[in-house]
Amino acid sequence: MIQIIVVMPKAQDADSIRRILMKSGYVNVFACSSGAKAVSLMHEFADGILISGYRMVDMMYSDVRADMPDGFQMLLLASRDVLSGRQQSGMVCLSMPLKVHELLDTLQMMERGILRTRRKTKTGVKGRSEEERALISRAKELLMTRNHMTEEEAHRYIQKCSMDSGTNLVETAQMVIALKL
Repeated sequence: MIQIIVVMPKAQDADSIRRILMKSGYVNVFACSSGAKAVSLMHEFADGILISGYRMVDMMYSDVRADMPDGFQMLLLASRDVLSGRQQSGMVCLSMPLKVHELLDTLQMMERGILRTRRKTKTGVKGRSEEERALISRAKELLMTRNHMTEEEAHRYIQKCSMDSGTNLVETAQMVIALKL
């Protein structure tokens, strides 16, 4: 689930947006009117979306953004005049008055980005065991000796065979060793 924190200068505005999001199926939605509370909430979660007004009761959106954890994305809601000079990379902006369908579409887009990032970090490259590294090295040495390849060429050959056959590097190295004559 994506955490959504709504911080607006008026508590009733933040709560109205929270209710709209909850009616639209979002579950973990928090509303507040101070930037300090928003920063505190963000630090309780690994990632999420911060929907922010331009100016809160205690700080500006830029101050909140400066304290925002890496896993969070900001959606700034402000008038067209304010937004025209405020475009920054890594931040999404919507102009007020707010249209519900634009808000929901934008949140879905941001949510997909966060979920994609989560998947990438979960499926990161897993380290090979010492045994697997030794097996790959042995296969490279065999190719270097038998086929007069450099280490780089032998490694590329094993990689290419691995991709072509749809097996991982270790399985391919095992096949190279098994086929030695």
